[in-house]
Amino acid sequence: MTLRPVLVNIKAVDDSAVGRFWGEALGWAVSSREHGETAVKPAGFDWLDPVTVCVDVVAVPEPKTTTKNRVHLDLATTSAAHQAELVARLEALGATPAHVGQGDVPWTVLADPEGNEFCVLEPREIYRDTGPIARVVVDCANPRAMARFWGEAMDWPLHEVTDEHAVWRSAKGVGPYLEFLRTPGAKTVPDRVHLDLLRYPHDDQEAEVARLRALGATDLDLGQGDVPWRCLADPEGHEFCVLARS
Repeated sequence: MTLRPVLVNIKAVDDSAVGRFWGEALGWAVSSREHGETAVKPAGFDWLDPVTVCVDVVAVPEPKTTTKNRVHLDLATTSAAHQAELVARLEALGATPAHVGQGDVPWTVLADPEGNEFCVLEPREIYRDTGPIARVVVDCANPRAMARFWGEAMDWPLHEVTDEHAVWRSAKGVGPYLEFLRTPGAKTVPDRVHLDLLRYPHDDQEAEVARLRALGATDLDLGQGDVPWRCLADPEGHEFCVLARS
């Protein structure tokens, strides 16, 4: 029994507008499966048999607070010229510079039209084959503890774990990396960006949820009501969902 990351879920007041921004940013198709939900994914993507991690933008009534998100995307570039061109294009689409205490760094920190922070990385060889999303980054207090939980929770191999970060990537060697990064400050508000996980066809959803609870996850009531997915939080309180296969 195991799970795999399949979606980065972003909350937005205007899911259509934020979805269009991310579609342009990533060069992916944008579609709406139902009111209040906009999917952003590469052409031909099958989320039941994923080869990357896509973006799902879901409408909520509350705007983002000034608190920095504890989950964000890092975008890959192939050259200094590509990085500069991408930053300029994203700003023309509505992105704004963001200041999260980064100081003098070679990457550029921006926020999407509703304030969700993300980074445009300088070119790095390790990310040349990831596609437009280089990595999904999650702030945490204890990367080694997160490595223990998430290493058991999902089927992605652990590439590296130190006191500063824990890093995974799909066993197929495709798509982005997932990094839990040691970051000062405790979680104070619900995550506006979170991971959605998918079980394999032969696995049982409730058995997977029970396994996660045994690893230290807790049930989460976000007012979701009677839905086919399960909302949980990891041992540091990061929200995530276990999706139904439908």
